[in-house]
Amino acid sequence: MLQVFYGRIPVENATALFYFKKNGLTQKFVHALKYRGVKSLGAEFGKWLGAELSECDAYHTVEAIIPVPLHRKKLRQRGYNQVELFGKEIAQALNVPYIDDVLVKITPTKSQVFKERLSRIFSQQEVFEVQHLQKIKDKHLLIVDDLVTSGATLEACTSKLLKAGGVKVSFATIAITK
Repeated sequence: MLQVFYGRIPVENATALFYFKKNGLTQKFVHALKYRGVKSLGAEFGKWLGAELSECDAYHTVEAIIPVPLHRKKLRQRGYNQVELFGKEIAQALNVPYIDDVLVKITPTKSQVFKERLSRIFSQQEVFEVQHLQKIKDKHLLIVDDLVTSGATLEACTSKLLKAGGVKVSFATIAITK
């Protein structure tokens, strides 16, 4: 997964639980979590990956978990952020705080699924904003999300979080496309 971000943004570590293949089992899991309200999948995936990361020295320096946020309209429509339970379980496994009030999605966007790579990158330019920067200054953050395709969303989030100063960033996702 690190190769996706090579030369784009500084990333300490990056991992995904599954490979995402169209019409595969992982797609069914992610869609059930995201669109069918099966929130328990996020918790189970978080427990699984959290256990793995707690055994990995590279993640012992993580000091907080930051979820990729949903815009308030999408959150109201869906009723939950599909990565919330995933991130909270990882935070528990790593014994670090889950901080969901630093990174905010300020612009509603349509699904990234059908966009080309360049279109995804440019559509993420001013989508996120940060607040309460003192909470993350000089910390190693683990940003959690459900799916990485082009990496544009995580790149946009990271560029905003780096404004706090002294921030190191790692990623953990449920899946990554091949």
